[in-house]
Amino acid sequence: MKKFAFVLAAAGLMSVAACNKSPQAEAVENAGDNAAAALDNAGDNLSAAADNATNEQTEAALDNAADNAHAAADNVKDTAENKADAIDSKK
Repeated sequence: MKKFAFVLAAAGLMSVAACNKSPQAEAVENAGDNAAAALDNAGDNLSAAADNATNEQTEAALDNAADNAHAAADNVKDTAENKADAIDSKK
């Protein structure tokens, strides 16, 4: 339920933020948001797997992988926003 609420909130914020963006910039930003969401979901799954791990080494490795997936999601989102801004600045 939390993920669903987050997705709805993100979609609402994106629609407000996208008011002045070109269709190309919106497409880039939406693609980045979708990729970031997929990476965040992977990170959540890795965290859940870490919670179910049978030893500390496996748990630590899965937690590190989850952290890396979440960091990658942040990077993808930032890169997409920067690219969208660059597209709009060329107008």
